[in-house]
Amino acid sequence: MEYWLSNALLETGFVWGDGRVVGTETDLFDLFVRDGKITELQTAGTADKANLPVKNADGYLVVPSFVEKHIHLDKTKLGAPWSAVTPVNSIVERFTLETDELAALPVGMADRARKLIDIELRNGATMFRSHIDVHPRAGLKYLETIQEVLQGYSGKLESELVAFPQHGLLRSDSVALVREALRSGATLIGGVDPGNVDGDVERSLETMFELAVAENAGVDIHVHDRGDIGKATFWKLLELVKESRLQGPVAVSHAFALGDFDGAEKAELFGELATERVAIVTSVPIGGQMPPINDLEEAGVTVHVGCDNVYDCWSPYGNADLLERIGRLGEITGRVTEDRLAQTLGLITNGVTPLDSKGNQVWPKVGDDANFVLVDASCTAELVARRSTRKATVFRGNIVAGEL
Repeated sequence: MEYWLSNALLETGFVWGDGRVVGTETDLFDLFVRDGKITELQTAGTADKANLPVKNADGYLVVPSFVEKHIHLDKTKLGAPWSAVTPVNSIVERFTLETDELAALPVGMADRARKLIDIELRNGATMFRSHIDVHPRAGLKYLETIQEVLQGYSGKLESELVAFPQHGLLRSDSVALVREALRSGATLIGGVDPGNVDGDVERSLETMFELAVAENAGVDIHVHDRGDIGKATFWKLLELVKESRLQGPVAVSHAFALGDFDGAEKAELFGELATERVAIVTSVPIGGQMPPINDLEEAGVTVHVGCDNVYDCWSPYGNADLLERIGRLGEITGRVTEDRLAQTLGLITNGVTPLDSKGNQVWPKVGDDANFVLVDASCTAELVARRSTRKATVFRGNIVAGEL
């Protein structure tokens, strides 16, 4: 596939006044897309488009497509009749009940997952990391179902699957199943609360990292535990990252306990997270339980934002819109200036933003994958603050949602 994308609005730099950023400079460009890549980039109206297909961006702003770092494609109830959340007394009771609730839904997992993926695509996401439950009651059934669904989206998105023993890696005796999942297409191993679910921080994490090393997998663990247990979990995890030499493919989702560190201990831990390249993933929950994102970024820690629950047995909320999530994060963390808002986009694009923090144009470049979203905004800052409308989502040059 090849075509010119004409009249695409791109950011070219910041506008400075009195030593601060007061606006964003933009201009119209023509981008040539061939074989999934951006192969030419010229000022609008200057390219020779003779005998070549042209798609008109009509002055819409073009930004990198979004990366959904935390979703549960196997859990959503989208497409099924409405039902609110059943009250429970513990996380263990919740995930025990969930298996029966999902099995009782009149709409199958595959159809529900497709509905969620289609919404994410319309909202601008083209890469997904999904946790998939692996435990004795489910076996590999959830994993196999989602893998089959994703095969139907070939050429429309990228995906990573996390073998997720939500019922506890040790508690549910799921080690063999998780190993099988990693050998059957999952590329990361997950887990949940080694302290309060598995009951043994050290043995749970050691088992997890042993599996990761043996199966050449990454790690993405849910840690809700707070206080001393949560803090001990982070120190042990860092120890194992160093021992296993897994700098880079390790992430911690939720990470509420990071808010319990202060003073010299906080500086030491955050510095270690940055050095060992352990990423933090947050869904920006309302209610105060969120890691200190600004402090983490200042320390050099990689931070991602994901949607997590989208109408499931855990929460009746969620709209699968990453822009809504980072807009919420911006409000909570006080991001109101042009440059700060613009850089916030990087939380849902694997750190890729049209301009760097100094205002240098760094995306798109010739040779980049043609993964982008057309949005109704004058600049990235407006896009983040106003949750602007998306016109079309493009993955490797293919229009996967909306229209051009």
